[in-house]
Amino acid sequence: MGKKINLTLKVWRQKSADANGIFERYHIKDIDTDMSFLEMLDVVNADIERDGGDPIAFDHDCREGICGMCGAVINGQAHGPDNGTTLCQLHMRRFKSGDTVVIEPFRSVAFPVVKDLVVDRSSFDRIIQAGGYISVRTGQSPEAHSVPVPKPASDKAFDAASCIGCGACVAACPNASAMLFVAAKVSHLNLLPQGQPECDSRVLNMVTQMDAEKFGNCTNEYECEAACPKEISVSNIARMNRHFLRAAIRS
Repeated sequence: MGKKINLTLKVWRQKSADANGIFERYHIKDIDTDMSFLEMLDVVNADIERDGGDPIAFDHDCREGICGMCGAVINGQAHGPDNGTTLCQLHMRRFKSGDTVVIEPFRSVAFPVVKDLVVDRSSFDRIIQAGGYISVRTGQSPEAHSVPVPKPASDKAFDAASCIGCGACVAACPNASAMLFVAAKVSHLNLLPQGQPECDSRVLNMVTQMDAEKFGNCTNEYECEAACPKEISVSNIARMNRHFLRAAIRS
């Protein structure tokens, strides 16, 4: 067991996308510092329900830092103060007794609030549907050594593929840009031999869909890389821009 701390939470409460939201204040006591942030919210919700109130809505699934569902902004930082960490892996030992913790949803026109801390990130799904795949026959897996892949390319593709689509890059960017997300998905496939036949159409279609979803543009603030729980490099954005320019000229 960790030590016990007392906190004041200021939580964004919004009943629906059309409703006006407000910050509500909760005073919580004897929170174990070994708890994860989401476990702390579970405790708060148990108290709220015990008093007949409406529990705080928040997204979560795996609680192992690999699905990206748990995104929220903690004291102005997407996923909280730890680098390379999702919200579900943030622990209460990062806070001091007496702290005020402000909790709010990711803010973006393209991520409309569903309720409280839950946002609709289906815009990311539509970007993937626009080109984040390869059109090959599915079925039995090919022999691993049948398609040679240069080691530098495979390393970069693997790093880009670690993107979990949480949206922290959007929440952290002052322009609410999705460039790091899209660039990671484009790089993941365009760097590999299997992705080459659709390289041009992929980047053109995904960037077009990104713009249609009303995400902002990149102005090289680098906040996206700092907030990314998988620490994906902004070099992927430069690579996507090169691929996009080449594809536009070819088309």
